[in-house]
Amino acid sequence: MSTKFFTNKGENTLLNKLEGLFQHKKPYYFDALVGFFRASGYFRIRKFLDQVSKIRILVGINVDNLVLEATSKGLLFNSNDEVTKEDFLSNIKCDIQDADYRKETEEGMLKFIEDLVSKKIEIKAHPSKNIHAKIYIFREEEKHDHGYGMVITGSSNLTEAGLEKNFEFNVELRDNVDIEYALETFEDLTVNTAPEIYRLGCQHNRCL
Repeated sequence: MSTKFFTNKGENTLLNKLEGLFQHKKPYYFDALVGFFRASGYFRIRKFLDQVSKIRILVGINVDNLVLEATSKGLLFNSNDEVTKEDFLSNIKCDIQDADYRKETEEGMLKFIEDLVSKKIEIKAHPSKNIHAKIYIFREEEKHDHGYGMVITGSSNLTEAGLEKNFEFNVELRDNVDIEYALETFEDLTVNTAPEIYRLGCQHNRCL
């Protein structure tokens, strides 16, 4: 009997799991709740996402770094919305600049900018809570009772390391009840904390 768990060991990586999913299924929606987001991680999976119409990523921003920085300066940390947004944007910029150059990275970077401009992807950063959960939800356009999606949850963040380099412990769930529970959790975090979540987009035709 095969297990639903996988660990990034050998070929059993989250990246390969996602590749197989998009080869054999037709996800229309992709939602991700992660503790950390790295543009390099998005670059790695972007080639699978052409068939996806809407991508939503909710990130539990690493508030601890802001707290540590404030403490080192003898300041009291204040969960400021603009500071949170700018810190998140700065991290993405640095991640892009430091990414190893290869054709796949370049193509992923261009697609990332294109997705932001077209609003195919919506990224929101949460400034006041540390969200450590990692949930990846894939759904077909229409709900049905014959496996219309999949949920992956475990330890992998949406980073290059989380996708294939680190030892991670994840589980794949396909029952509709699990998909609905994960989606409800995602929606609750997005809707109920909407005033504290900030959309990242493009202004004046300039991204990031």
